[in-house]
Amino acid sequence: MKKFFKLFFIFFKIGAFTFGGGYAMIPLIEEEIVNKNGWIEGEEFLDIIALAQSIPGALAINAATYIGYKTLGFWGAITACLGAALPSFFIILVIAKFLTGVMEEDLMVKIFKGIRPAVVSLILVAVFKLRKGIKKNAFTYVVLTATVLLIVVFKVHPILIIVTSGTLGYFLYRNQR
Repeated sequence: MKKFFKLFFIFFKIGAFTFGGGYAMIPLIEEEIVNKNGWIEGEEFLDIIALAQSIPGALAINAATYIGYKTLGFWGAITACLGAALPSFFIILVIAKFLTGVMEEDLMVKIFKGIRPAVVSLILVAVFKLRKGIKKNAFTYVVLTATVLLIVVFKVHPILIIVTSGTLGYFLYRNQR
């Protein structure tokens, strides 16, 4: 029972104090789940993040659900998912009830302008940490380069790139364990 509370609290804390969505949460989830508690190995964490962003839904919720299931089964998935989702739910309730007129005020605009660089930094930290776990070979460099070109230059939708990369990866690595 203690591990359920710990799992819930970890994701509740991350959900409550991380601005910028799932990508900004990646380094925090990794620190808690991989480094501090050792519930998931680093390479498996990278796979979880890839899977979580490949399926519909919020990355943080998808990752929390998978990690919860992996560590404590069905009830672990429910526990982690609730932990990740409840802070946003409560924050939206408070905003809807009390702060609807305040959000356009100068103070709030300045606060969120100050938060933005920190969010970008958290996303960059996630990128640098996640790149360490990727096996560097011709396929990964081709996918990396092609993805950047296709999104930036040709404006191809990321979902198409994810599906194509997953399909290519399956066919290239299907005989490997």
